[in-house]
Amino acid sequence: QVQLVESGGGLVQAGGSLRLSCAASDTTFSSHAMGWFRQAPGKEREFVAGISWSGGNKHYADSVKGRFTISRDNAKKTVYLQMNSLKPEDTAVYICGRGSMWSEEKAYAYWGQGTQVTVSS
Repeated sequence: QVQLVESGGGLVQAGGSLRLSCAASDTTFSSHAMGWFRQAPGKEREFVAGISWSGGNKHYADSVKGRFTISRDNAKKTVYLQMNSLKPEDTAVYICGRGSMWSEEKAYAYWGQGTQVTVSS
């Protein structure tokens, strides 16, 4: 069973930065694309960013383009989300998934539990 564990969330003021991590338990991590999603209270889960298995291709939602950067370290079996210039509307639970770098949720086979990010104004 694949486990994904997110960390790095917290409370930050608008304009600040956070770096999220998602650590995988399986030995096939380097073979799979990964993605980050987020879900705010009362809203649908939405795609944030995705990265190919090699890290050579990345894809971002328009709402975070230029502010967020996704990366991965296959030796550490970890994918990261660097979030800069945070806005109150970025407040959500951030969830990583394995299986795709695109926005279609059914392409993801495994999900983490999520980490809370709260941006105060």
